[in-house]
Amino acid sequence: MTMFGKSPGYEYQCLSQKDQLYSDTPGLFSSYAQFTHNHDQRGHSFDYVPKVSQNDFTDKSQGLLSWICNLIVTFLVFLVTFITCPISGWFVLKVVPNYERIVVFRLGRIRPPKGPGVVLVLPLIDQWQKVDLRTRAFNVPPCKVTTKDGGLVSVGADIQFRIWSPVMSVVAVQDLNASTRLTAHNAMMQNLSKKTLREIQTERIKLGEHLGMDMNEMTKPWGLEVDRVELILEGVLREPDGGHSGPLIMPPSVPGLEGLTGPIQQLAMHFLSQSQSQTAAPQCSQDTVSFADELRSVSAASVSSVDGLMDVVRSVLSEELVHQVGACYHFQITTDSGQTNNYYMDLTQGRGACGAGVLPGEPDVSLCMSEQDLLAMFQGVLRPFAAYSSGRLRVQGDLNTAMKLETLIKHLKTT
Repeated sequence: MTMFGKSPGYEYQCLSQKDQLYSDTPGLFSSYAQFTHNHDQRGHSFDYVPKVSQNDFTDKSQGLLSWICNLIVTFLVFLVTFITCPISGWFVLKVVPNYERIVVFRLGRIRPPKGPGVVLVLPLIDQWQKVDLRTRAFNVPPCKVTTKDGGLVSVGADIQFRIWSPVMSVVAVQDLNASTRLTAHNAMMQNLSKKTLREIQTERIKLGEHLGMDMNEMTKPWGLEVDRVELILEGVLREPDGGHSGPLIMPPSVPGLEGLTGPIQQLAMHFLSQSQSQTAAPQCSQDTVSFADELRSVSAASVSSVDGLMDVVRSVLSEELVHQVGACYHFQITTDSGQTNNYYMDLTQGRGACGAGVLPGEPDVSLCMSEQDLLAMFQGVLRPFAAYSSGRLRVQGDLNTAMKLETLIKHLKTT
């Protein structure tokens, strides 16, 4: 019976973590032999067991006298167990579920893991420990990380992992959970400190995948595999050096687009917003004819300064435009010489107002950009959403309110 001893030709196989249909595809641990030969295993506690990483649990390091004593003690325990059977069966037979394995130390020496099913654990000479092979999860509490460009963010992570080698998880590390948490925290701090703030905000999925690969390099000798790492950005505590003082607000995620990367998701959101605005528009519109004085009218495409642009915007303000937008904007414009000028655009009451300076009240949205980008945006060369997605426009406040500038820009084109 195999449960009362090791059957001839016994060979312990690594637990399969992937579907057999994809066994030929490259993976983290698709080839156990490759892991054994390509990584230096010295310095770990399981090195004291000869060839344990090659699934060979035969210990040839003990002397002849130790081997004889081991054999005699094991035989006597087997004999006593057999004589006291079936009473001893209540103590020596263990039922192991399919998702668990038992790691046994017989007289202090490691044995092949047992299970699933009914296994025999000898009294007095066997010390055993259960190992759960199911996927576990834990979260790394939010911690402060200084980015490559001088910003400060609060980032946490949700991590899922599982054990693929029961023996290594018991022999190689004392506290598996605490060691994994500490490794995840240190790896996250080191990886994110090499990234800029915008990379952390727009490429969280890809950064999580890279963080999982780095963690696997450190946890492979423990018999542990990290399945998934999901970064959680709690907030921006400090802007990058030379950046806007307010927090950067990313577009909210769209259901069904969470798996896409940042730029692709933003592009999809842009087309979705366009389609929604088109469906929300009235189905029937009356044709209108507007007359303009070509001698007095000034186009936004002909201005070369922000002050001139404000004059053009002031000439097209109307109660209808205020009704459509209904927001107050504050602009922080950086010139080529590095000087920062403040402008306002109040479209909340009357016919609206705009000009240089800062309004006494709190604006609905604050925008920070260069003078060339502002002129290009109002001339129709640069779309507001494209400027925001590329990082040329920084927004403090509601993003949807900031995108209402499209209404004013379209109004400038038609006048």
